[in-house]
Amino acid sequence: MRISSVTMFEQGTASINQQQSDFLNVSKQIASGRRVVNPSDDPQAASRAVRVDQSKAVTQQFEDARVSARNSLSQTESVLNSVSDAVTSAKTLLVQASSDTLSDVDRESVASELRGIYETMIGQANATDGNGRYLFGGYADNAPPFVKETNAAGDEFVTYQGDNNKREQRIDASRLMPVTENGDSIFKSVPSGAGYVAEAKKFDFDAEGKVTDSEQNSGSVTFGGPQVTNVNDVDGGSFRINYSGTDPEVMDFTMERYDSENGWENFTDFEVNGDTVSFGGLSITLNGEPEAGDEILVAQAGSEQREPNLFRTMEEAIRVLENPVETDADKAELRNTLNTSMRDLDNALDNVLTVRASAGARLNELDVVDAVGSNRMLNYEQTLSDLVDLDYVDAISEYSLRQVGLQASQQAFADIKGMSLFDFLR
Repeated sequence: MRISSVTMFEQGTASINQQQSDFLNVSKQIASGRRVVNPSDDPQAASRAVRVDQSKAVTQQFEDARVSARNSLSQTESVLNSVSDAVTSAKTLLVQASSDTLSDVDRESVASELRGIYETMIGQANATDGNGRYLFGGYADNAPPFVKETNAAGDEFVTYQGDNNKREQRIDASRLMPVTENGDSIFKSVPSGAGYVAEAKKFDFDAEGKVTDSEQNSGSVTFGGPQVTNVNDVDGGSFRINYSGTDPEVMDFTMERYDSENGWENFTDFEVNGDTVSFGGLSITLNGEPEAGDEILVAQAGSEQREPNLFRTMEEAIRVLENPVETDADKAELRNTLNTSMRDLDNALDNVLTVRASAGARLNELDVVDAVGSNRMLNYEQTLSDLVDLDYVDAISEYSLRQVGLQASQQAFADIKGMSLFDFLR
């Protein structure tokens, strides 16, 4: 069979081009460090690599979300630590102010220190994160959650303007974590199982049993307690002692118990033993001389009749310490208010520590999820490497082989194109 010169040239050129293409492909693999440079190199591996890359990107997004969540929780934990220190300092000052040896000037000095702590608490309650959002406003985080206002009598009080939600962030595919607390759960809550608190005031209640207004007692009756005498009889009910004023003796009173359906009802199942009154598994000690209309409320902290409010507790303590003590009624008001405030501060401290412990637990959970995410990322990296990364030993061997093949193809073409029948004619 006769092969034309054109055919030989075409085949030689095609061979050289093929060898050059193979040589360039190996060169690109070595330069990029990847076995699959183009999807056509290994379509199945390229397709799987795309899915692994997407999983890596999602895992990286969750990792970034955990960094943000950790920052918010760390700031929350730090602020709660400051709040717990402030509550402890306030309790210390109230214990100091309870001494009968202090003068009005001394108590006013204590009130000044207490007001400084009060202002510090407001500042901590309105703390912001690194992005300018308020930590404790829930999803209403674009304005201070706690605002100081003044009523018609000139008394200052703090109101909560946030919502009752906790901002959440998805830190993993199956975990939506609260990354902040709302102010209501910190400054207007008590831990579950909080004890009973007594308060000597004349209260007005609405139909739902919530306090709408209050007025100081006129007499000099003081209380001690309440104490739990029989935990099996305690059912969470609220009680109110009403003094009739028909007799100057301390125990001339009637008692009411709050019922959620019927409101305040007469309650007669109590015992009087000297200065101690026992009722509903509780006991309270009463001293002094009340006047007609004086009342003492005994309710569980956190109930509808005794809604907790750390700022209100501070405001009441400051108010009573700033007022001069001139009469027996003033002394009774001072002692009763300080006793109530100290119990409220104990409950507030327990609540803050509980919330802080919850934030700390979530920080620990982030560490665990981070470890899982890191292992997952390593698995993705290994899978991706197995799919598309280059084995340099094989690639260099292939590179040398393709180089020899290209050189041989070029040499063969050079030898063939020089062959001609005219060289053999004489």
